[in-house]
This record gives sequence, C-alpha cells and structure tokens, in this order.
Amino acid sequence: MKRHIDVVGAVIVQDGLILCAQRGGDSGLAGLWEFPGGKIESGESKQAALKREITEELQCTIEVGPEVVTTLHEYEHGSLTLTTYYCHIVQGTPQLTEHSSMKWLRPDELDALEWAPADIPAIAQLRIDLN
Repeated sequence: MKRHIDVVGAVIVQDGLILCAQRGGDSGLAGLWEFPGGKIESGESKQAALKREITEELQCTIEVGPEVVTTLHEYEHGSLTLTTYYCHIVQGTPQLTEHSSMKWLRPDELDALEWAPADIPAIAQLRIDLN
C-alpha cells in the first residue's frame, strides 16, 4: 500500500513578492521549485507545523494567515495532501538551510519556474487572488 503524508506550504508574501524555494539535490523532486514547508507531525496543527518548518528551513519566524488551497497529489512513492497558507515574516530574514536556491517573484513571474506538481494548484489560485 502506498503511504500518504500530510504537508503544509508557506506562500510568504513580502512587498508584493512571493518567496519561491528550490529543492536541494539530495531530496525527492530535486531541482523543482516549491513553497517552503514540510510534514505535519502527530498532534500538530497545520499552522503550528508550518511555523516550525519555516523556523527549521529558513531560520525566520512567520505569521500564518488564510489558506490558499488544499490539493491531493499522487506521486510514484505515495500520495500527498498539501495545504498552503498565505504567510508573512515577522522576524528574521530567510536563510537557505535545506533548499539549494530561493527567489522573490511577482505572481505573474511564477510560471517561469519548474514547480513540484503538488504546488501548481496553489500558483493558479495565487494568480486569481493577487491580481
């Protein structure tokens, strides 16, 4: 049986730009772009998981806002439910610890990147919300 994991992603918006993170070379989907975040641990709320993951991955503190979208995606290794939230940084500056690169892009520039499949529905919603 394929495994299922629940993950969260942060759509970090600052000065009209969105933080995009490129997956590192040793991770699954290496080289693809995503909204930073990660797995929800047992007993954790989605918002608490997202704050923890961003602190771990980017070494900054965020405030979690409204949900962008929740999507289910089937990968070869299993299925994934990704819930993305609008967020903004309240303390610190994002630092690369797990990702190989990051960019701040306008909503209309997001299509220039090669995104992880589960993140694509969020991009479609951002185009609607932020234009």
